[in-house]
Amino acid sequence: MTDGSQLDIEQLMRRLPHRYPFLLLDKVIECHPGKSLVAIKNVTINEPFFGGHFPGSPVMPGVLVIEALAQAGGVLAWETTDTVRDALPYFAGIEKARFKRMVRPGDQLTLRVQLLARRQKLWRFSATAEVDGVLAAQAEILIVAGSKA
Repeated sequence: MTDGSQLDIEQLMRRLPHRYPFLLLDKVIECHPGKSLVAIKNVTINEPFFGGHFPGSPVMPGVLVIEALAQAGGVLAWETTDTVRDALPYFAGIEKARFKRMVRPGDQLTLRVQLLARRQKLWRFSATAEVDGVLAAQAEILIVAGSKA
């Protein structure tokens, strides 16, 4: 991938093991391998979690916003080095997580991850999720490139 490139859903599915209903990225609009990535998640009322979270007042669970950020970090790791391509990106940790705005059906999440550090198979990212330029969530995400069991 060239610096600044985009990825569609088919390309994302070649990079992540997640599938419906747990693939939480729709496309990558900007990728700078080894540095940063910007992805999009279109949030629709058809999402399976909205039936129970919460009836009459649907809100995307915060843990799924964080999972979407972790998936974006996994794609950035995949684009950065070949060593991740034979592994699975496992969510290894979360620090400094804060939720600032509810995410509702019809929102478009802009997911931004920036590589902070990398040590062998462990990756640390600064991550934010925004809706219409307003911060919805932020965290530091840890991902480990683990074996396919």
